[in-house]
Amino acid sequence: MKFKSVQTLGNVANIINATFVGSSDFEITGINEIHVVEKGDIVFVDHPKYYDKALNSAATTILINKKVECPFGKSLLISEDPFRDFNKLITYFNPFNASKESISSSAIIGENTIIQPNVFIGNHVIIGKNCIIHPNVTIYNHCVIGDHVTLHANSVLGADAFYYKNRPEGYDKLISGGRVVIKDSVDIGASCTIDRGVSGDTTIGEGTKIDNQVHVGHDSIIGEKCLIASQTGIAGCVIIEDEVTIWGQVGTNSGITIGKGAVILGQTGVTKSVAGGKSYFGTPISESREKLKEMAEIKRFLKEIKKS
Repeated sequence: MKFKSVQTLGNVANIINATFVGSSDFEITGINEIHVVEKGDIVFVDHPKYYDKALNSAATTILINKKVECPFGKSLLISEDPFRDFNKLITYFNPFNASKESISSSAIIGENTIIQPNVFIGNHVIIGKNCIIHPNVTIYNHCVIGDHVTLHANSVLGADAFYYKNRPEGYDKLISGGRVVIKDSVDIGASCTIDRGVSGDTTIGEGTKIDNQVHVGHDSIIGEKCLIASQTGIAGCVIIEDEVTIWGQVGTNSGITIGKGAVILGQTGVTKSVAGGKSYFGTPISESREKLKEMAEIKRFLKEIKKS
């Protein structure tokens, strides 16, 4: 998430009441999670296991719960609770603004786009030309939709990420400040849910077709010309490369990559990253030919046991 204007380290420290290491005039241009950080961003880290990853990332300001040596050319924000203060910054720079109308007056809708009854379109949504938005679709604030997109009934774009920190008093939600971005010529079936990014974008690539009742988690990136069948659940921070086919009732772990042109057969659990150009099946996932051979061997083994 980029700030609307460049901030300084001293100003950001004042917002969250944190101490800092570096010049008070050190420039900060945004705030992001570790997997999408760029130069000028803040990234937060609250566990020693991930200190090195955060300190060596592209981020130039690290919101951290321990005073450590500051890498050259970077700055630190020292916080008792980086998770809490990350939320404070998201709320401060990207506050939630409730809409008082079904189609926000700040939304931009392209020519020849059809909006069916009972559609909700939030603040600062951008929808391209020649789209069809069917009844009861909900499009949250700041979503971006390209040209020639079809959204079928009851689908929801832009709900919050499923991201919580377990505290003694209960689960603490990480506030979402990202977007959903739908590229040109995408079809999204009925009753699909696509969560926005925590700080970046959840993206559906050009020409991709998604069946009914599919869920796409926060910050996931789906490539071009993919086919995703019904009741598939894609976790957060997943990368699905171009021309991937995913059949029904597939589930994925978070943070994995599915390579270009891969085919994931129905009811597979994608527990790890897989290379492109191959067919996969089963839980845990393996190449479909290998899995089917294993099943045949098990069946033959059981028959032999019965005979003996």
